[in-house]
Amino acid sequence: MVQRQIPNPVELLELMQFKKPDLNGKRRRLQGALTIDDLRTIAKRRTPKAAFDYTDGAAEGELSLSRARQAFQDVEFHPGILRPAPDVDTSVDILGGPSALPFGIAPTGFTRLMQTEGEIAGAGAAAAAGIPFTLSTLGTTSIEGVKEANPHGRNWFQLYVMRDREISYELTRRAAAAGFDTLHFTVDTPVAGARLRDKRNGFSIPPQLTLGTIVNAIPRPWWWIDFLTTPKLEFASLKTTGGTVGELLDAAMDPTISYDDLAVIRDLWPGKIVIKGVQNVEDSVRLRDAGVDGIVLSNHGGRQLDRAPIPFHLLPSVREAVGEDFTVMIDTGIMNGADIVASVALGADFTLIGRAYLYGLMAGGRAGVDRTIAILRSEIERTMRLLGVSSLDELEPRHVTQLTRLVPVARAAAEVAAG
Repeated sequence: MVQRQIPNPVELLELMQFKKPDLNGKRRRLQGALTIDDLRTIAKRRTPKAAFDYTDGAAEGELSLSRARQAFQDVEFHPGILRPAPDVDTSVDILGGPSALPFGIAPTGFTRLMQTEGEIAGAGAAAAAGIPFTLSTLGTTSIEGVKEANPHGRNWFQLYVMRDREISYELTRRAAAAGFDTLHFTVDTPVAGARLRDKRNGFSIPPQLTLGTIVNAIPRPWWWIDFLTTPKLEFASLKTTGGTVGELLDAAMDPTISYDDLAVIRDLWPGKIVIKGVQNVEDSVRLRDAGVDGIVLSNHGGRQLDRAPIPFHLLPSVREAVGEDFTVMIDTGIMNGADIVASVALGADFTLIGRAYLYGLMAGGRAGVDRTIAILRSEIERTMRLLGVSSLDELEPRHVTQLTRLVPVARAAAEVAAG
């Protein structure tokens, strides 16, 4: 028989600790976000559809993006047992300098459209976390403005080689003068991808008011108040070049860029240079042999060529081909710290987050970006501990199996023939 007794109020109070309510709505909202997908949900609720879809969407059928995310979900980890890892070291040396975490913030265009703090929030959060921040050519904060927001941290600059080459040369000189230490020479945008969500939404900068956008904005007055009471949205590093937004976008895409352009920029740039948008093994080897400092395996977040190669799938083959001493970074599809750990295990020296950062920005400005970084940091540390590794250097291919849903027909036929 179970012994019964009258409840003791003191014991009940010990068991039932009521959480003190947080009256700060933003802080309460962000602390309730436990994953990047939670931040995405908040961002979608708080941001007008055209701006959210510009961030969230990809090219055409959005297959490249969905496949990239699926590739990370199709990871099987292999933890070691009886390998205590009470403390983990998430720091890494990348491109001649330190980073407290194995990821940095990727370049994103039109960033103040998503939330008016824009690149200032990203650069400030990166500085606080001790990770690099990358400014886009099509950023809405100037090179000098980012330097002011992140005066002592690591700033990187992403460069489009524009039709008017002198514009790109001048941007290169300005970034160097501001102390940016790494240049991302971007090669996957000879023409703009077909971003169908934007076309269906009538997306433009500045946003064009239609009945649909007004109706969509009614439950989001805070976004419009911020937008209308802050400085004009423009391409900050290009505002002195003249031309409409459409003309600047068209000028930023040039199908004639070549290794000759890379040589010119290499001569202009005093720091590290990496090539962003590499999508096959052969180009990876050729770029290594050309003397660049590294590459970023990327399909531009699925925003250019739909059905492009999945960077995460490509990673092991590229690492094997270029050797251990060449810097290989990766982006596209990263939504969890475990994605970053898996990438490092399979040979990535570093990773870049784009949408994950922007979801945090839309969810809560600078505080939202801080939350993004905190979520990813926690997931990285927990995954490392569960794998039984204390530092990133201990991660190896044996820790990860890439499960595949997409097997090339030729390979599948060869495997069948081999029995």
